[in-house]
Amino acid sequence: MTKLLTGTAIALTAAVLASGASAASHSISACLITKTDTNPFFVKMKEGATAKAEELGIELKSFAGKIDGDHETQVQAIETCIADGAKGILLTASDTSSIVPAVQQARDAGILVIALDTPLSPIDAADATFATDNFLAGELIGKWAAAKLGDDAADAKIGMLDLAVSQPTVGVLRDQGFLTGFGIDVMDASKWGDETDPRIVGNDVTQGNEEGGRRAMENLLAQDPFINVVYTINEPAAAGAYEALKAIGRENDVLIVSVDGGCPGVQNIADGVIGATSQQYPLMMASLGIEAIKKWADEGVKPEPTEGKDFFDTGVALVTDEPVEGVESISVKEGLDLCWG
Repeated sequence: MTKLLTGTAIALTAAVLASGASAASHSISACLITKTDTNPFFVKMKEGATAKAEELGIELKSFAGKIDGDHETQVQAIETCIADGAKGILLTASDTSSIVPAVQQARDAGILVIALDTPLSPIDAADATFATDNFLAGELIGKWAAAKLGDDAADAKIGMLDLAVSQPTVGVLRDQGFLTGFGIDVMDASKWGDETDPRIVGNDVTQGNEEGGRRAMENLLAQDPFINVVYTINEPAAAGAYEALKAIGRENDVLIVSVDGGCPGVQNIADGVIGATSQQYPLMMASLGIEAIKKWADEGVKPEPTEGKDFFDTGVALVTDEPVEGVESISVKEGLDLCWG
């Protein structure tokens, strides 16, 4: 577990939610801007940020897009935070390149901007990034899937259920990590979908939710009904993919892998929906982000990345009850002890 957690010390929404008392009782204000306010990952992130803000006496205002990919709402939220005189912004960007000009406006105003989970493109467009090593998260499930299939990996039929057509960095890193772990050569590592390996049936997008996962899985099954490995960007998408497979009686002969490590997702491993998932720690990301904003406000000091990386690594662990040789993992029981949501 110690090795797996390397680097750890660890629309606007209908109403702007402030943690703690009124603004008048706080000398420091901060903003949390997530992709949605419904995905359990972002719900837990908000809980972590809110609890730490209350502990440190920081006024926290939370914003979220209507859906994953709602870039314009996130831009509006940044503008609001600038106008409100926030000391720091924690951001999970839907469009990691298009958001950069708005982020630069905030930084020019003296606001510390920290990307959570999803690095900006380029990564140094933010002052710091607190995130899972998303490439490693994908690589772990790719290695596990290849090992589970053994010799049959050479003839696999793989469906790739990605996040969004804008290809935010988190989706690219997980996708490319999975393919690398599975033993498939990637082409341009800065994007997905340009690979030529015949084992890849195709890519479709899910918006990171169950309905999108079901729809994308149906689309890929229309291309090849004999898909036997499914990579999914996250566990809600995996749950949707499973339902699409179940509808045609193939839920028991397709290997589904994912990333997140939320409690429902880890339980889905126990229930046979997912074979393995890479667990990440959103509460830690958000808590550390609030601490960094406090230090910036008090001392003018920015957070440092993990040694040897260009971001602060908040850790990852492969969760499965079917361990394979050469790929370190934790059990479902251990995953449930560490899960969120």
